[in-house]
Amino acid sequence: MNGPTPTNDALVSPTDTLLADLQRSFGHASFRPGQEPLVRAVLEGHDVLAVMPTGSGKSLGFQLPAVLLPGLTLVVSPLIALMKDQVDELNRRGIATAVLHSLLSGEDRRCAWKAAECGQLRLLYVAPERFASERFARLLADLPLARFVVDEAHCVSQWGHEFRPDYRRLKDAAARCRRSDGKPGRPPIAAFTATATPEVRDDIIGLLGLARPKIIVSGFDRPNIYLQVRPVAGEWEKHGLLPGLVAGRRALVYCATRRGAETAAEILRGALIEAAAYHAGVNDQERMRVQDAFAKRTLHVVCATNAFGMGIDRPDIDTVVHAAIPGSVEAYYQEIGRAGRDGRPATATLLWDYADVKTREFLIDREPEPRPGRPRVPVDPTELAERKALEHKKLRRMIAYAETTRCFRATILRYFGDRPEREPCDACSNCNRRTGINDDQLVVVRKILSGIARAGERYGKRKVAAMLVGDLEGLPPALTGLSTTGLLRRMDRRSVERWIDTACGAGLVRQSEDKYQTLSITAPGREVMAGRVRDVSMTVPSTRPLSFGRKRRSKRWI
Repeated sequence: MNGPTPTNDALVSPTDTLLADLQRSFGHASFRPGQEPLVRAVLEGHDVLAVMPTGSGKSLGFQLPAVLLPGLTLVVSPLIALMKDQVDELNRRGIATAVLHSLLSGEDRRCAWKAAECGQLRLLYVAPERFASERFARLLADLPLARFVVDEAHCVSQWGHEFRPDYRRLKDAAARCRRSDGKPGRPPIAAFTATATPEVRDDIIGLLGLARPKIIVSGFDRPNIYLQVRPVAGEWEKHGLLPGLVAGRRALVYCATRRGAETAAEILRGALIEAAAYHAGVNDQERMRVQDAFAKRTLHVVCATNAFGMGIDRPDIDTVVHAAIPGSVEAYYQEIGRAGRDGRPATATLLWDYADVKTREFLIDREPEPRPGRPRVPVDPTELAERKALEHKKLRRMIAYAETTRCFRATILRYFGDRPEREPCDACSNCNRRTGINDDQLVVVRKILSGIARAGERYGKRKVAAMLVGDLEGLPPALTGLSTTGLLRRMDRRSVERWIDTACGAGLVRQSEDKYQTLSITAPGREVMAGRVRDVSMTVPSTRPLSFGRKRRSKRWI
């Protein structure tokens, strides 16, 4: 299918005119970084893929064009709470907006649709589940659209951390729509996401049918958010830490399960901290009450499951706590991005207990549950198995993040294909744990450097670590007979891998950015290997805490 033909109408609009439009409609004196080129690309009629971090104001990229373009802008969003926030705010600003989702009464849905048909709206927000209805698709085809907007576009990709099958219907639904300007072809599509890796971006373009899209990617770094991982040894330690992490703060606490969210809220209330739970099991009235109280700043702490908590939006959140490991780096990045949206300092804390991995694995492997109010849809067994394998892979990547001794900020940026400006960042707990190492630790580092050198700087971390501990099964013959083979046989391979990460974070070892991730020694690393430099600072790998005894027997709640 041919894509939309970009128009040049908006090219004549100078920056001062757009700024005047921005001021008049949204009250902002200037654009945030990346916003103006995004707005122009949407106005010019290109298909657009915008990858911008949470809190960067990417929604303005379709909201301002919706005000300026003739016709209705359709916005597909999976987060009912977030839709409510945006719709309420747009209407408060005098921008006529309505929403369609399952929590509305039939009368409210009819009124919203009638307003759209009569040309009374600038924007109509729609939940993706609407597209499962053939009747809705037929009605939509008769509605002239200025732009077809897909928010949280990563949901279309199985590589995305929140794959939603209904998103696969959007390409065909958009193709059936007609343009409000009367030109041939479907309306231009603008897709927005905060969490797309390069592989997910390619998926979005193909699965939504974006034609020659303008791809706008702004930096993923959120330098005002301090990143920390706190290893814990079971539930009792979590119980003890949680009140201190959120007391006096404006906070979101993310939990893996509904019971975890309820228990976290109970613990905080027991510490005289007002908190409420927010998840799929809470009735609609209570969810609305919690959301409204949080938005109006009469409630400062919400404990939420990841799927529903992301819909809670407030710019002055200064703390996000993950009481259990999330399912992917993408989910973690998006959730911590709810903090510090006003630009002020904020903190993101992961309470890391390896025992929580079992909960995540259970959530991945269980049979998919039907969404409330919708019948169970048959799932292809092969596709389901592939999806579960992919989610396990993503979980392993998240575990690697939790256990890394490298800079947390740089680790996240590299995951999304962004290059860190500096490492160490001095704004994460790993970088702040950097300290001088003792003689025994220096010996380990020098043996690792020697192993990399003897291996010809042609292998990755796992093969080098296996060679150093003498685990020869499956190793290339070139690594089985080196003078460094078995040099660290008293250590286990995982510990050696963590020391290699540490050496990378200290700037002694470089890891290639291609798929092979081969290790090489930097100039400072050669000085250390040769013994000419002994004063070395790095983040020493910590021993993984174990959950046992009385703590292990406590009821799991996260």
